[in-house]
Amino acid sequence: MKASDYIELIEAFLTYSMKPDPETAATYMSESVEIIFTGKRSMEHAGEISNFNASRYRWVKKSLGQFDCVVKDDHAVVYSNGTLYGEWLDGRSFSGNRFIDRFEIRNGKITKMEVWNDSAEWLLTPELNQSNEG
Repeated sequence: MKASDYIELIEAFLTYSMKPDPETAATYMSESVEIIFTGKRSMEHAGEISNFNASRYRWVKKSLGQFDCVVKDDHAVVYSNGTLYGEWLDGRSFSGNRFIDRFEIRNGKITKMEVWNDSAEWLLTPELNQSNEG
């Protein structure tokens, strides 16, 4: 696979995970995938991502930014960045919430996904989110 193939795989995964369509998103992941969200929250299936998001947001979407890919001998690493937008559980809107995701891909499947974003900081200190409404 070329770098562009790995990036396309990650774009497709992110598209389905943001619908949300966790069952289709899971088809891009290895059966033994390791998913680690902010705060070292460990998950084993794409459906857990949707469940976690539902515990934090009424809804959330990603505005995709740049993708970077490094192809190694036995795997590739893809970084995706951009911003999150949506509504908190209390109904306040937000946007511009930075994220970066790191993916490891082996044999055409995501074997590891790591996620970082500004959500925890914004929940603890709402005034950091300049786009807050309400």
